[in-house]
Amino acid sequence: MELGFDQIGITDTDLQAAETNHQTWIAKNFHGDMDYMAKHGVKRTQPAELVPNTTCIISARLDYFPPDAADSKTTLQDNTKAYISRYALGRDYHKVMRKKLQKLCDKIQLELVNYPSKSFEYRVFTDSAPVLEVALAEKSGLGWRGKHTLLINKDRGSWFFIGEIYTNLPLIIDEPTSNHCGSCTNCIDVCPTQAIVAPYEVDARRCISYLTIELKGSIPVELRPLIGNRVYGCDDCQLFCPWNKFAEIATTPDFAVKNGLDNISLVDCFYWSEEQFKTNLAGSPIYRIGYHQWLRNIAVGLGNAATTPKIVAALQSRVNDNSELLQEHVKWALKQHKVG
Repeated sequence: MELGFDQIGITDTDLQAAETNHQTWIAKNFHGDMDYMAKHGVKRTQPAELVPNTTCIISARLDYFPPDAADSKTTLQDNTKAYISRYALGRDYHKVMRKKLQKLCDKIQLELVNYPSKSFEYRVFTDSAPVLEVALAEKSGLGWRGKHTLLINKDRGSWFFIGEIYTNLPLIIDEPTSNHCGSCTNCIDVCPTQAIVAPYEVDARRCISYLTIELKGSIPVELRPLIGNRVYGCDDCQLFCPWNKFAEIATTPDFAVKNGLDNISLVDCFYWSEEQFKTNLAGSPIYRIGYHQWLRNIAVGLGNAATTPKIVAALQSRVNDNSELLQEHVKWALKQHKVG
């Protein structure tokens, strides 16, 4: 497509079924410390409450799997490496998607110049506000919600971002697609922490993406060994999804691997100074979690690695760090190597 999107769909604002599912999920406390998921009243499930006059939502899909990235499964099997979710190897998707969505709105605005009676009100979103993105994308025909709760497209798998334009324009609605997960349970079976507690239901409190990104405090001790070398996010449920054999490599240059993040050692990034962290991850979604949370995650990865003098020395270099959170995770990691 002209603006770089891989697919666009349109839906109405009726999210009644999704609202029921969301409220049930919140009632089970599966959102953990993500308080924002329970806030905002009905704004998340009733789009016109969030953006007045909204009658339609334009959903857009953008492939992100980076070209020339090191093999994901190989990296996961090498416990000296830091595994970073494939979506975070390049530029922050929030900025990329928002810019493209704005360009689409600008183009629509130009098309309406000759129709002064039609006002164009809109607001763009991409994982940045109380929006049920997957539910909207599913209704707009971009794919179906998989058992891992991510959106799957029959022709392109699930390695893509989605974004929305809330608008007052009376647009033609697209038909949703059917679900094609069938009897497959790959995503449920391979989840390292068994966070997919039932088909289409994830307990975020066990999800490695939540633990390494959203959780700001101490990672539960019983889950640390299950995290392995995943220091930012987790892709296992997508890596083993059969539909991703149809996935396409991203053509957006912003999603190319930056600073060798696809093949970096745990020890090397554990030695980064705060300035190096800021320099190496500038413009990356990883930057958002901050320096000490980054080190916390790597400390867990080092604790799960095979014992070597190099790894023990790296951990010992930060055992007296001024962050109590990091200290606690470093001491746990050293205990895994039987170093007191």
